Amino acid sequence: MTTETSQCAEHKPSPSKAGKVAALTQQYASFIANAASITVPPDAAQRAITGFIDTIGTMIAGRDEPVVGLVRQWLGAGSTAQGPANSSVLLGREMASSEAAAWINGAAAHALDFDDVALGGHPSTVLVPAILAEAQRLNSSGSDVVTAYLVGYEIWADLVAREKGSHHLKGWHPTAVFGVIGAAAACGYLNRDDEHTCQMGLAIAGSFASGLVANFGTMTKPFHAGMAASHGISAMRLARLGMTGTPDAMEHHAGFLKAISEHNDVDRMSPADTLGQPWKILHAGLSIKRYPLCYATHRVINGVHALRNQHQLKPDDVESVEAVIGVAQASMLRNHQPSTGLEAKFSLQFAVASALVEGAVGLNQLTDQVVAKDDVREQFSKLKISINEQNCPIEPAFSYADRVRLKLRNGSVLDTGEIRFAKGNAMNPLSIEELEGKFLDCASRAQGVDGKRLFAQLAKLSTLASIQQLHQPGA
Repeated sequence: MTTETSQCAEHKPSPSKAGKVAALTQQYASFIANAASITVPPDAAQRAITGFIDTIGTMIAGRDEPVVGLVRQWLGAGSTAQGPANSSVLLGREMASSEAAAWINGAAAHALDFDDVALGGHPSTVLVPAILAEAQRLNSSGSDVVTAYLVGYEIWADLVAREKGSHHLKGWHPTAVFGVIGAAAACGYLNRDDEHTCQMGLAIAGSFASGLVANFGTMTKPFHAGMAASHGISAMRLARLGMTGTPDAMEHHAGFLKAISEHNDVDRMSPADTLGQPWKILHAGLSIKRYPLCYATHRVINGVHALRNQHQLKPDDVESVEAVIGVAQASMLRNHQPSTGLEAKFSLQFAVASALVEGAVGLNQLTDQVVAKDDVREQFSKLKISINEQNCPIEPAFSYADRVRLKLRNGSVLDTGEIRFAKGNAMNPLSIEELEGKFLDCASRAQGVDGKRLFAQLAKLSTLASIQQLHQPGA
């Protein structure tokens, strides 16, 4: 999100009548081990496919970002230290172990902060790289890949819904913290691991979980995504080798849920007895980003664009800007005087300035050169941030609605009114044409990628006999 969000019906675990802590880890493991018997409705499959399309697009666009090169160098891509090199790196010629490929691909997918958001995080930027890497190793079908995504999303969604507070305000990066468990669940399904192995794998994944909000706006943030994808694979691999963990790692009083809940405002009591009934992605959905910045900026950007275009405004026409956002959003948008494109991803000052000066807030604007422009930097001091204390009942990391007011030099004030959902949000979705447009724009930034062909393949992902068909050796 980065801020990170989903904005649809909220999942609430049912109250426990027995008053005893539910055996969550075991229930999750049983669900993973038996998920192949659950019918996947077409609309749930389509949402998972949308996650693959968006993530692979942002992964291709981000593959030359500095953090990706550093991760490749560090991991020694092509090394067989973590197993045979049978998973593709960035859908190209280079191959690596599934753990290494997932780490590199996850970092690339999140490097531009342009990937989809839901569940208080970025589920696809972890799930897709982990699933692709393992599916290539296993030669899985497209149908299995789609179901694996839904399984990982399901466990992630159930865990997130149990916390009443905001993980961001506690300092946790949900993408990394919950992502590793979601990735482990997805990989357990792909490997058809039995219930005991899945239970141990989830426990191991819980000890891999980490990621700090303080590192937003640096290379470490996309590193989190790759780390979670890779460690999800590793957790299940270790369990498969016989490594043990506690069987109640999620729900134990000193386990995962309690550990990340600062005020113990978390539901460890209710059973997870509605998994896949229906699939939670049908309610929580996926929100597709229109701008490669923290999702906390998107409603404000929409508002500034609308007022600028409607009134044909120039930057000099604007005396001041008031943006009304939520407290967690303000906490995430920590860079008030960004000096790099990476820092600007977490700067509402830059988002507003770019919208006013450039008339756009896209990949071409998120560069060190644009951030350094005098006419862009002159706008930073115009912004005043006000807080809307009313939290969104669906996603507590956001206010119920954002708002933008522009005071013009002629004395007039322009007001957007409440902005509930950004364009691309699960409640205000992109059309298939808009999704394809974003994908092709991302693909055009990398040589050797046939964007049209790849989009067509991904659109029919469920029908692919083998995930190997997505490999692009010319890239």
